[in-house]
Amino acid sequence: MDIDGFWHLIEHSAHETSGKEARLDWLHERLAQRSSEEIVDFDAWILTERRKVDTWLMWGAMRTLFGGGSDDGFWYFQMWLVGLGRETFERVAQEPDALVDVPAIQRLVLMRRNQERWTDDDWPEFEELDYVACRAWDQVTGQERDELAEALRSRGHELFAFPNPTDEEWELDNRKERARRLPRTHRYLHELYGDA
Repeated sequence: MDIDGFWHLIEHSAHETSGKEARLDWLHERLAQRSSEEIVDFDAWILTERRKVDTWLMWGAMRTLFGGGSDDGFWYFQMWLVGLGRETFERVAQEPDALVDVPAIQRLVLMRRNQERWTDDDWPEFEELDYVACRAWDQVTGQERDELAEALRSRGHELFAFPNPTDEEWELDNRKERARRLPRTHRYLHELYGDA
């Protein structure tokens, strides 16, 4: 499975279903019809793509927009970004400040401002997307998940269970730094709240 095949599955899971659980079931069914090598490919692409948004700048953008974000929350937010599809993902991976242009982000920020509760499907986290290849691997190979991890390591992938940003670290809750590093996000929130 090449990168185009990976994104084809991610995007079609959104078009063919509604809701996170239905997407996961759809992806699981498709992956379970593939070879073990293709399942490893899919998981490898998740790791490769996720690394592009595992940055302090993205973490800061998430915290600024949503008013918080733990290690786990940021880890699952990365998977949610993958779930938004290739075009959106690549745009925000290159420029985290472009999150303010994403309709799904705008909707959630407005809901938060209006004190509307997010449903599980609204929440900007998609933890289970990280496990869909494992489920398919278990079904197809009958092997332990450790074997999938070993297959990924043999391809040169480092496996993390928490954020591991490699860009310049900064104080994510420092308002002046947020305004300097994320000017569009700062301006967007200022227009909504009068403060950011």
